[in-house]
Amino acid sequence: MADRDDEIDLTRPGHYGAAGSGVGIAEVRIAAAWNVQGDSARAPFVDEVQRQFNLALPTSPNTIEVTPQLTAIWLGPRSWLLASGGESPLVDFAAKRDALNAVGGAPFDVSASRVAWTLSGPRAAMVLAKGCPLDFHPSAFAANTCAQSLFGHVAALFIKHDDKPTFTVMVARSFARDVFHALTEPAMQYGIDVAVPRSFR
Repeated sequence: MADRDDEIDLTRPGHYGAAGSGVGIAEVRIAAAWNVQGDSARAPFVDEVQRQFNLALPTSPNTIEVTPQLTAIWLGPRSWLLASGGESPLVDFAAKRDALNAVGGAPFDVSASRVAWTLSGPRAAMVLAKGCPLDFHPSAFAANTCAQSLFGHVAALFIKHDDKPTFTVMVARSFARDVFHALTEPAMQYGIDVAVPRSFR
């Protein structure tokens, strides 16, 4: 039997598994990612984030805010992940750190810490449900929301971008191989269409 990495290779677009097209998968390239922490009830912090990143942080639990250059993901009452796939305001870290420190906030550059994939198509939610206890039904997991849970034994961040549906799954880089196998194995029965790597939006 061929090694799993030979059967499904994200660098080689194509169709794998069953004849159907139940799941589309693509590697997501994260150019930069910063964890920003602070008190969203403090106007000086909120205003400084807007100035530095041209973005309003989402304050409702498990929501995201998207601009053409950046996605802000709610992680907790005082914590957000800002991620970009290309040119973005996530530059000049020292200067932005000092500006946020002055208003009680703190950024942390976590650009190299995570890997991500998009899953889309009619069976995408079923594949995620095989490894995660979250309810991925549209009535429970709406577009432009996010959630943190486990995929198998690995902590993962899930983002739902639209109702096609299209999901992003993000995990620590050290678990990339395990999670990739856990995603693709159950998807084989539905048919997997591998697309070219894409930038994080």
